Amino acid sequence: MADATGAGRVSVRTADREDLPAIVSGTRATAWWGMALFIAAELSLFASLLASYYYIRFKATEWPFDGLEKPNLVPGAIATVLLLSSSLPMWWAERGIKRGDARRLRTGLLVSFLLGVAFLGIQASEYASASFDWRTNVYGSLFFTITGLHGIHVLVGLLMSLVIQARAWRDEFDSKRYLPVETVALYWHFVDVVWIFIFSSLYVFPYLFPVR
Repeated sequence: MADATGAGRVSVRTADREDLPAIVSGTRATAWWGMALFIAAELSLFASLLASYYYIRFKATEWPFDGLEKPNLVPGAIATVLLLSSSLPMWWAERGIKRGDARRLRTGLLVSFLLGVAFLGIQASEYASASFDWRTNVYGSLFFTITGLHGIHVLVGLLMSLVIQARAWRDEFDSKRYLPVETVALYWHFVDVVWIFIFSSLYVFPYLFPVR
């Protein structure tokens, strides 16, 4: 039994990690289902916003309204490539830690994080150079609400990644304990998939089906 000074305490960090119980991961884990349900709720939110966008667009005789320019495809396409590419190192990192490769986890998370930061940088540049804002008209409101909300989700994902990276550098994950990595990876893939629909709707669609 430990004495009053705590000399008998054993640090989890210094204890033999093989003595620690394996944490349930994957679809058997409550945390995984919690993240999945959260993503389902967020998907319904983005679906509602995009449905509103399409409803107003098909009711309009001009799109975008008031002679506004269509979104620039070049920065939007570059941002899309960067964000979608970020899922690959995230997946690679997750697969690595499942095999006990902590170095692969740290590298993959860092690359994915930098790609996500680059995406937000391009989005911020677009906002700064836009000829309209969310107060201009209903088109501006929808554009900034949808892309802005997605940008917030990306930022949250980056903050989650930072936490996971900090824990990874402290060697808190191994081939038996990686549930937080799984849940963050699941969220990040959701952010990427949602952007495909946003980019297709707000950037590509106006060029394919112009209303003038």
